Amino acid sequence: MLIDTHCHIDLYKNPEKILRECELQGISVISMTNLPSHFEQGYPFFQKTANCRIALGLHPLFAQNHKSEFNLFLKNIDKTSYIGEVGLDFSSDGINTKSIQIESFELILQTVSNKKKILSIHSRKAEKEILELLKRYRVKNAIFHWYSGSLKLIDSIIEAGYFFSINPKMIKSKNGTDIISKIPLDRLLTESDGPFIQINQRPINPWDIKEVLSYISETRQLSYVDVERQIKNNFFNLIGRLK
Repeated sequence: MLIDTHCHIDLYKNPEKILRECELQGISVISMTNLPSHFEQGYPFFQKTANCRIALGLHPLFAQNHKSEFNLFLKNIDKTSYIGEVGLDFSSDGINTKSIQIESFELILQTVSNKKKILSIHSRKAEKEILELLKRYRVKNAIFHWYSGSLKLIDSIIEAGYFFSINPKMIKSKNGTDIISKIPLDRLLTESDGPFIQINQRPINPWDIKEVLSYISETRQLSYVDVERQIKNNFFNLIGRLK
């Protein structure tokens, strides 16, 4: 069983084709959105899916839209158990909207703090701030998507009860492999972050996360089947918290 906890199905050239293929292959996908208006557009397509779910997002790099879209976020909050992509981005791409991002993210955390939700977190260059805010608002269920922060902070994230999702791009960089090696097997999840990653000069697909399972199998000296089973168990342990 393949599990893609962070994919942007709506951003593929043919989203319906990708969604159908995931359903045919039995791949469990949490499909991110960047804005609540995007969630509303995509929501009807996920109503009859067995394995794929759509998440309600407010991406930090869309901070200029946050004020006008936040009422839509509140309107749709009870339509899904998954919140993403949300978080902070203090890289050169996002630093100019830092204050807006923080305000929006705190409003999101206030909104979900008493609800059973799973958050997929964007944390580039803001990992420490993200962790502090998640703990302050007592958010129990979060996945750090494509973590690229300090190795030292990983232990604190694990201690707080959170997970990490890793993708094929991470297994091909020194920083990525160093990070993966620090994460306990029972806190690992898989993601594609499609279509943003390229494989063989094409956008990655959710089924390409087999590469991650093979990598973990090799580096942890476990069978592929055992790794696949562990990731499945991790995922179901996490979504079991929603009950």
